[in-house]
Order: sequence, then C-alpha cells, then structure tokens
Amino acid sequence: MQAPVLFDELVATNGRRIGVATLASEKTLHAISLEMVDLLTPQLRAWQADPQVALVILQAQGEKAFCAGGDLQRLYRTMRDHHASPERDDIAANRYAAEFFEHEYRLDYLLHTFDKPILAWGHGIVMGGGIGLMAGCSHRVVTERSRLAMPEITIGLYPDVGGSWFLARMPGSIGIFLALTGAHLNARDAVFAKLADYGVAQASKPSVIEALLAQPWGEGAAGNARLLDAVLGQAEQADQSLLAPSNLRQHYDLIDRVCRQPDLAATVQAILAIESDDAWLHKAAATLRAGAPGSAALAYALQRRVRHMSLAQVFRLEFVVSLHCAARPDFVEGIRALIVEKDQRPKWQPATLAAATPAWVDGFFADPWPAAQHPLADLGA
Repeated sequence: MQAPVLFDELVATNGRRIGVATLASEKTLHAISLEMVDLLTPQLRAWQADPQVALVILQAQGEKAFCAGGDLQRLYRTMRDHHASPERDDIAANRYAAEFFEHEYRLDYLLHTFDKPILAWGHGIVMGGGIGLMAGCSHRVVTERSRLAMPEITIGLYPDVGGSWFLARMPGSIGIFLALTGAHLNARDAVFAKLADYGVAQASKPSVIEALLAQPWGEGAAGNARLLDAVLGQAEQADQSLLAPSNLRQHYDLIDRVCRQPDLAATVQAILAIESDDAWLHKAAATLRAGAPGSAALAYALQRRVRHMSLAQVFRLEFVVSLHCAARPDFVEGIRALIVEKDQRPKWQPATLAAATPAWVDGFFADPWPAAQHPLADLGA
C-alpha cells in the first residue's frame, strides 16, 4: 500500500539537492491526516539539517487538489465517542483530537519558520488545512485551476491552522470577509490576499523544475531564495494571460466597507444586505447565511484577539479553541450534515448569532494548562 506522502530528491547541475515531498492520497483529495503530518515533519527536519539540500518542493499528485483540508472522518468518530463519555467536559480527554491538532500545528509552525526556501505548488483545490500547509511556505505558487478557501463556517469550526494569524494580516477587512463567507479564491485572488506569491500556469511546471535544476544553488538561504524568486517571477510573467481576474480586487472597496462595521452583528447584516448580481458575492453571502452562527462569532473574536500576538502564541491559542470545538456540538454536527450523512441540514447550537454571546465565545478560550505545561509551550515566544 502506497504511503500518503512520497519523498524524493532531485540533483541540480552543481550537485546541490532539492527535496521533494508529494502528497499522495488522491482519493481523499490529499486531506491532511495524522499519518501524513507524522511523515512530513521528520523529513522536513532532516532536509533542514542537511547542508546539501538547497530548497524543498511541497506538491501533490494529480490534477484535482493540493490539499482539500483536514481528514475529518476519524476526528468525527472520536468526537462522537468523547461526547458520549464521562469525560465529555474535559477537552483534553479526546486524545486523538489533541494529538492531531498538536502535530498539525507543529508542522504548520515548522513550515512558517523553516530556514530554507520551500516552494508550495498549490494546484487545484487548496482549502482549510491545505492553506495551513501553503501559508507557511516561503514561495507559494497558484495556477489557473487553483481554488482556495477557508470554509470552516460550513462545518461548525473556524479558520484554524494559523488562520487567525494570517487572515488578520490581510489587506483591509478581507480576512473577516473570508472567515465569515468561506469565499472561494482564484489565483489572482490568492496573490492579492497574500496567500500566494506567484500565479503560474500548471503547464509551466516542468520547465520551472528544469530551470530550478540549472540554478547555481549555494549554502545561503537568502541567496537561494533569490534564485527561486527569479525562476518563479520569469514563469509568472509569461503566464499572466491565463489567469482569471481577481474577484477580491474587483470588490475590494465594497468588502472593506461592509466589514468595517462596529460589531459582528452589523458586519453580518451588511454582508447579507449586499445588492449585487455578481455570482461570487451571492455565493459568499449564501454560505454565511447557512453557516454556523457560533463559528462566525468565534472567527470574528479570534481575529481581534490575535492582532498583537506572535505566531507561536496564536497556535497555542488555536490549539485550545480547537479542542473546545471538538468537545462542543457544532463541529461534529457540521461534519455529519455535510460529509458523513450529507443531508445538508445542520442543526447549529447556538442557532442564531444573537445567542452566540460574548460569554459563550469566551468559554472557548478557557485553557486547562498552565503556560509551562501547554502541549505547544516549546514552539517559541
């Protein structure tokens, strides 16, 4: 049976090596599983420590997806078991969820802090946990068929995997809009929102790899990053005509205006009141209308809470919040309705935005660990 992540090394003309990690679970659209995380992390650390490895490429098999999100099936089963157990009030008692989120966030943090260039080739579907992988890479490519989103509001979660951090740092109020609507982004959208760096045609990938093998790689990460930038910049310049226009750029002023309301209720009302025949805006509003009110409240509160936090602090906070989500009703109900039973009729708790009170939201930030004993205490300051 094939491993869900495959590893290879390419040898450049000057003898330096390029590490290649390929997500290899096409049946699940490369949904990130604990096994995949536990394969990627030690290999990335080995490449980081090897002075002969100049850079790393993170890619996926096939044409459909880079990574469609997290592997939710086992999480669903363990959440149901936890909810039915005598330990249901202890967020740490769901040991699988705790292990999954800890290992996933450690991997994402490693990508953000990796001291060599990492090229993520984000072709096809890139959602949720897939954006978590891409967001931390130093060089992020999207193609004419890339479709990115943080659609957690549809399953009763919130944009995690560092999403609280990178959404809050997007231009204007884009991050709030994307968290509340799960809006899909094309390649130009992703570059505009700072989720990607280059838009390159998928057909150009072989020539990009060929050019990478011809570069005079050295030992310095900064110099190698410049070489990689030059190759990707040249490819992007040649492929611009193949990329669709950016919806985010087209509607930026409108999005920024409706999301600069004094509170969440006014923001949601303003988004839902947008009068437009634009299909992209209409779909975004429909997703917000059908999504979990509690997820909207939580995502909104998080983006405000993390503005002055470090990335390590954000991952520690998200770890606690995610375990609270696993212990409460909406996350398991969202997976049931959209993925398991697929009846598309989730029963959200709370059922309205007004019921997601500040006191209710604050409960998600209750941390059972002293600071020094937090499972992610060692990530950094």
